Formats: sequence, C-alpha cells, structure tokens
Amino acid sequence: MPATHFDRFLAESVTPQRDSGTGLGRDGLYGLYTSWCLINNVEPEEPASLWKALKKHGIAAEHNNLNMTGPAAADYIISSAPDLV
Repeated sequence: MPATHFDRFLAESVTPQRDSGTGLGRDGLYGLYTSWCLINNVEPEEPASLWKALKKHGIAAEHNNLNMTGPAAADYIISSAPDLV
C-alpha cells in the first residue's frame, strides 16, 4: 500500500513521549498537521480524515503519548504563541 501524506506527517512530525502523560490532544494534533501541510504545500484534509488515518496507525486522537517534533512543531508553536517571538 502506498504511503499517504498522513504517513509522512506522522513520520516527520510526531514522536512517542519518553514519560507517560497525556500526549497531544485533538487541537494540538490538528494544528500540528495543518502546520506540516503548510510547510509541505499539501492541502489539509478535514479533521475526520486525520482521525481516521491515526486510527489506522493505532493512535487515538485523544489520550495518546505523542510529542511534536521537527519543523512543523516549531511552526505550530510560533503560530500558537506569537508573543513569544
């Protein structure tokens, strides 16, 4: 099965947490995804499509153990808190 842009997003933008915790919630995951799409010139799909893709990978949209990583994480953080810059 060919890789989808969701596969690339997961490979490039999330990593498992080392410590147990709540991980990213729906807002954080979708915000990170839209930042990744912007950086990669990919048209973002609706949130339901992302949740479906995550489920195929065994990842829950809520209560996962994912952290942000990579350029999309930096973009999302800066976009979310422009006063920090």
